[in-house]
Amino acid sequence: MVQLSPDASQTLVIALGDPAGIGIEVVLKALARPEALPAALKPVLVGCRRCVELTHHQLVAQGCTNLADPSTLTIHDQPLATPIAPGDPSTESGAAGFQWLTTAVNTLQSSGARALVTAPIAKHLWHQAGHDYPGQTERLAELAGRPNSSMLFTALSPQSGWRLNTLLATTHIPLAEVPQRLTPAIVEQKLDTLLSFCRRFRPNPHLVVAGLNPHAGEAGRLGREEHDWLIPLLERWRNQHPSCRLDGPVPPDTCWMRAADAWRGQGTNAPDGWLALYHDQGLIPMKLLAFDAAVNTTLELPFLRTSPDHGTGFDIAGTGQARPDSMLAAIQAAWDLTAAGLDQAGLTRINT
Repeated sequence: MVQLSPDASQTLVIALGDPAGIGIEVVLKALARPEALPAALKPVLVGCRRCVELTHHQLVAQGCTNLADPSTLTIHDQPLATPIAPGDPSTESGAAGFQWLTTAVNTLQSSGARALVTAPIAKHLWHQAGHDYPGQTERLAELAGRPNSSMLFTALSPQSGWRLNTLLATTHIPLAEVPQRLTPAIVEQKLDTLLSFCRRFRPNPHLVVAGLNPHAGEAGRLGREEHDWLIPLLERWRNQHPSCRLDGPVPPDTCWMRAADAWRGQGTNAPDGWLALYHDQGLIPMKLLAFDAAVNTTLELPFLRTSPDHGTGFDIAGTGQARPDSMLAAIQAAWDLTAAGLDQAGLTRINT
């Protein structure tokens, strides 16, 4: 077992993702920028040291100079029989990413480290390797024994300093299954979680819920979910939380308009958090506004987890083109959100 910092509160455990992707590259680039990182940060990388060295060597050959030196990094080595080069995805690279994530969680939980940061994986390669999970979020929930974990995306605007928060009511499921899986109980739980998160930044936050159907159902003419149960549920929730302003259901095509204004520094009194009812409904506006700044944050685990809001980038892996901005944001968010008072469940200590 790798030796962690004596002060576990300074340690972030970083799972390196699929070794054939850009995960190792963006980690090496991020850790080469100490001016953009918390001064007390002690990163512990979980992955194959030889893969890290191979990626470093390939990037240097491409002319990259602003890279952390693997010899100076603390790596919980998970050696592979044959190192995997960036840009060469395979069943073996999927299996490696799965094992590294599992080991990273075990390392974090046994050491009491501050938080977990994960680099991207390819879901289809996990499946090829025999690990049938929709994504890392679901594997983390299983490892932690918390099946109701939540996926929230958060980003700080470089223009205005305003924070954009979007939580997903459902995650990695087919669109056709959303109306069946989306229930009043799920929406209520996710609203409670979003409120808890946003209360870290404002005691009486303003939340917005997107409609499920076009025009939020248009009084039942374009879908019945809003009329039959979503509107009554939101009214009950408002009555139970009188200090919180709740808008919705808002037509999805205009739901994030105020977020766009606030992100550009052109709006005032923007909401604090949005609840999207399915994956792409929330991720499309997040990625349009904040692709390099958005951080995937897993809540309701015994620890906080963050991840860049991008994929493996197999097509550019090893070429030196990958930008570390989202990885830097993920590291900073893991540090800031835990420093801001998030407890070991990934939730604020303020009760809802």
